[in-house]
Amino acid sequence: MKPAISLLACLALAACSAVSDSPSADADGRPDSTMVVPSPTRVPSSLGPRVVFLGTSLTAGLGLEGSEKDYVDVLDALADSAGLPMEAVNAGVSGETSAGGLRRLDWVLRDSLDVLFLELGANDGLRGQDPEAMRSNLVRIIEGTRTRYPDAEIVLAGMEAPPNLGVRYTESFRQVFRDVAEGHQVTLVPFLLDGVAGVPELNQEDRIHPTEAGHEVVARTVWPYLSDVLRELEGTS
Repeated sequence: MKPAISLLACLALAACSAVSDSPSADADGRPDSTMVVPSPTRVPSSLGPRVVFLGTSLTAGLGLEGSEKDYVDVLDALADSAGLPMEAVNAGVSGETSAGGLRRLDWVLRDSLDVLFLELGANDGLRGQDPEAMRSNLVRIIEGTRTRYPDAEIVLAGMEAPPNLGVRYTESFRQVFRDVAEGHQVTLVPFLLDGVAGVPELNQEDRIHPTEAGHEVVARTVWPYLSDVLRELEGTS
């Protein structure tokens, strides 16, 4: 079973969980290297476009049993069923913030990709972090990805902040995703957890992480946006 540690528990940690060979950060919190250089043209995989899901424990499928499918698994199956096969790479890390995702970017971009699915911001909101800092991190991730892989498509998953942080904060937080998507020409999924957040039977006991059924709903929310991107790639291949 994947460790059932909630996002709220992760808030007590000084550092996010990460895979062992991901990049480390300097003492001031900046990544060891923020330089991103162009790479050769992507050679298409025999499995289809390579889609990397850079995200939090929501993407990692925290709390699911080993045999249970997270939304990335479900999307992979949907793509196969639709005749749009893809090589899905799950790069979700529990407790990840937008700053943590930015620090991992060089590591994530070591291998080429066709699509970056960007699911970051949930932990920024839970921690009440500055939405403008989150905006900057998301933009730097998008720009860094396009510098390395100019032809890459990017899909941004919108998130919502906890309502207890106040109307002003939650509206500012929500608007960041809209502004980034519009300003940088990326595909926006308005709210990743639409139809899942606040629905007890679709969430684990922590009321934060989806059950397998919840992940199915998340995948169905994402699929119309991702499928359009995959079809565009199929038309240009």
